[in-house]
Amino acid sequence: MTKSEIISIVAEGTGLTKVETAAVVDGFLATISYSLATGKNVTLRGFGSFRVVERSGRRGVNPKTGKEMNVPPHKAPVFKSSKELRRSVEDGLSVVNLET
Repeated sequence: MTKSEIISIVAEGTGLTKVETAAVVDGFLATISYSLATGKNVTLRGFGSFRVVERSGRRGVNPKTGKEMNVPPHKAPVFKSSKELRRSVEDGLSVVNLET
């Protein structure tokens, strides 16, 4: 599913225009990105949580050339799904009802 598909579904379910919904979705994503960039975790009950982890440096192989190289330490965002989301994926059900 793409961002535009999400916007269409949410707009249809809420009665907002696609332009208004796009602004809300963009603001939502920007808020999550900003929170992670400033070191804050983001938890959405019933959905999951986002946090930043520090990956240590390691030796790697460039898949194109086959040469060994150093991969420097870096920060990476990670997502951990909630029990409710995992259960709904297994059962093929929706966590949130989008119908009005």
